[in-house]
Amino acid sequence: MQNWQGIYGQRSVINTLTKLIENSSVPHALLFSGLSGVGKDFTAIRFAQALNSNNLPGEEAAVVNNLINNFNEPYIKYILPLPRGKNENEASGPFEKLSAEENENYWEELNKKISNPYYKIQIPKASNIKISSIRDINKFISFNFSDIKYRIILISDAHLMNDESQNALLKNLEEPPAGIIFILCTPYPNLLRETIRSRCWLIPFQPLDKDEIANILTEYFHVENELAKDVAPFSAGSVTTALKLLDHDFELLLDKTIFILRYSFGRKYHSALSTFSDFLSDNSTESLKLIIQMMIIWLTDVMKFRLNNREYYFTKNVETLEKFDNRFPGIDLQKTIFKLDKLASSIQNNINQNLIILNIMFELASLTTPQMNKNMT
Repeated sequence: MQNWQGIYGQRSVINTLTKLIENSSVPHALLFSGLSGVGKDFTAIRFAQALNSNNLPGEEAAVVNNLINNFNEPYIKYILPLPRGKNENEASGPFEKLSAEENENYWEELNKKISNPYYKIQIPKASNIKISSIRDINKFISFNFSDIKYRIILISDAHLMNDESQNALLKNLEEPPAGIIFILCTPYPNLLRETIRSRCWLIPFQPLDKDEIANILTEYFHVENELAKDVAPFSAGSVTTALKLLDHDFELLLDKTIFILRYSFGRKYHSALSTFSDFLSDNSTESLKLIIQMMIIWLTDVMKFRLNNREYYFTKNVETLEKFDNRFPGIDLQKTIFKLDKLASSIQNNINQNLIILNIMFELASLTTPQMNKNMT
């Protein structure tokens, strides 16, 4: 089917959705789960197009596909996190109390998404899906459009519905009208109530491989080919992560990671702290999470070196990996990786950033402490 054009990876997902269409057995609610940046929203759009344009003449199919691609009602209702407007109350519509600037920003972001289906909409202060957006579903489904085979309600980042919004959605899921299909997209399905998950057909999305990430970066985000290939292995299968790495100057991030590791191993704490401070000048928790992840990847590369596995991430630093392993053989890297991952998780708990940085440096330094190494051998 031509309607899956442009989607990278997710062959199993596409096969499942195609069979549902061919067998005319489409569930009334689907839950697309998987990492951010693997094409869940994009696949939902393609699925909506396939449901409605399949078997239509070419020109009619093109018109329908274009309407869906542009998030036009009544074919599709697109629900996503929005900021709370000034003086907004329970009677307010989702956009009613937003300022002119906030409304303009929304449409700018939506147009970016229309032009680039892998683009992640970013709206300031949009931290949850409002109850008014969910209540608006009732208006959407109340009108009868008998000429439209399937009408889609697409909820992006569905985990950002609060309890009130999830309760309201549950009422819609219990007795959906014929021809209405709910698609909930989220990286965190466990944050949805069990009563919602149980009413949805789960469609798990897999991480993308490095070649797919690189191709998406070049095709959809116009990243230079060599840079796209360099950053793709570090993305953990997510376009969103790859873009964050690029936004933080990927080459600089690589260098800073090596410097911090080197200074921390050598217990040159002032130099390590200075390097941290230079990179984290905006006090960004996102930046700190990224650099911790890069350290974990470097330590994982050392473990690969020990196992004679040559599929490294830090391909330009193999000599450094070899020198480290020769100088400090047998140390327990897995324990440090676990502790660094735990520190990364603690960032969201509003723990003092400087305290986290100090813990990182001391943990890395402990790897090369002579007494520690003696105890491990």
